[in-house]
Amino acid sequence: MADEVILLDFWPSPFGMRVRIALAEKSVKYEYRDEDLRNKSPLLLQMNPIHKKIPVLIHNGRPVCESLVAVQYVDEAWNDKSPLLPSDPYQRAQARFWADFIYDIGKKTWATKGEELEAAKKEFIDTLKLLEVELGNKPYFGGETIGYVDVVLIPFYCWFYAYETCGNFSIEPECPVLIAWAKRCMQKESISESLPDQQKVYEFVLMMRKNLGIE
Repeated sequence: MADEVILLDFWPSPFGMRVRIALAEKSVKYEYRDEDLRNKSPLLLQMNPIHKKIPVLIHNGRPVCESLVAVQYVDEAWNDKSPLLPSDPYQRAQARFWADFIYDIGKKTWATKGEELEAAKKEFIDTLKLLEVELGNKPYFGGETIGYVDVVLIPFYCWFYAYETCGNFSIEPECPVLIAWAKRCMQKESISESLPDQQKVYEFVLMMRKNLGIE
């Protein structure tokens, strides 16, 4: 009997993109359901009654909530493909540390203005520079191949254009190593086909800014 896999998601969510990439990396076929977060489906409320948030991965009727947990679940449940998390306990712990460190980076660059925006841009660039140090001269955070931290971080790349345009700054001059890493990642079909177009994300952000009263 084939696995039944459903992903409850919302297309611009970088957290949902993480699970999409993990599933693609493992060649898992699944049904994608885009949620209206203003009118959440009964299935979403049933499957994630605690947080009532996306993404929710449903595997044979059983829900796995929270993006980091879901990516790790995909890695373990479909372990016939190359692992995303390292086998070494220390390296695995380090990967989990950096994955926890990457949370909604960049949001303040489009959701604030004035002095708060200037502070947000500095904080964002400082965060990326820390990640550059962790990446070092490796092709990917996972080493020679895509790993857990790569899957967790790369979804934010499709938001970079919105961050830069709304915040009126440029990322690449400050963080060329990270941008080169992102471009390498985007050459992988499992990633490029899992992320929406940057312009489409920017249009979504403009709508969000309007809703927040930021002009």
